Amino acid sequence: MTAENDISQLQRIASQIRRDILRMVHAVQSGHPGGSLGCADFFTALYFNIMNHNPAFNMDGQGEDIFFLSNGHISPVFYSALAHSGYFPVAELATFRKLNTRLQGHPATHEHLPGVRVASGSLGQGMSVAIGAALAKKLNNDNSIVYSLHGDGELNEGQNWEALMFAAHHKVDNIISTIDYNHQQIDGTTDQVMSLGNLKAKLESFGWTVLEMNGNDMQEIINTMGRAKAYCNHGKPIAVMMKTIMSYPIDFMMDSHKWHGVAPNNEQLEKALSQLEETLGDY
Repeated sequence: MTAENDISQLQRIASQIRRDILRMVHAVQSGHPGGSLGCADFFTALYFNIMNHNPAFNMDGQGEDIFFLSNGHISPVFYSALAHSGYFPVAELATFRKLNTRLQGHPATHEHLPGVRVASGSLGQGMSVAIGAALAKKLNNDNSIVYSLHGDGELNEGQNWEALMFAAHHKVDNIISTIDYNHQQIDGTTDQVMSLGNLKAKLESFGWTVLEMNGNDMQEIINTMGRAKAYCNHGKPIAVMMKTIMSYPIDFMMDSHKWHGVAPNNEQLEKALSQLEETLGDY
């Protein structure tokens, strides 16, 4: 298969994941579609191209790359990516946010859902968890990589900055932490709520290697994350500032914080689905 066809197939998977997101949130009229839609390309690239991972799922994750979702409210995209990559049946997506489901609104571990290694949704904690896991891999002489995803709005939480300092000081260089840099959070834009200023300069001043990429361009994601992996084991932790558009590519939902946690109604669902190709079959 050519590289061009590889990218085309990844784009087809991302389209189906976006359909899943919309249908999951619509079915229960609750959930977070905006960030989920914007990050669908990243999750597709991560689980179908970038990570060395095993859907058979070992909680310890020894000998494989592991992922932590810090901004746990975007669980729909996480669940869909896990299901389509073989962690659990795709049909289970229909139980999202329903009573006694394993697919809670925010990922949880008490239901033992394969692929979920930590409960998340309490923003600001994922960086610390991921760094701890990366240190554990070093202690175990495990050369695999720890990946994590964070919202730009959650960087308002001070715990992130303590963790950033810790990782650089201890040369935790087997971690790649991606920030969904969409400039939107629940109450407005990040500039309106509390500006992050020059985020790249701040991350670099904290001792991290920083890359930037368009998180809605599959080829660029593959290329940039490949560069990020090449920086591993060189003494510095790696951060990727991933510029995305919230709710991409749904025209009436894009780039607005209003779709952070609002479900589409019947008419909006049909309009949104009409903009996305059904590629793997709806559950």
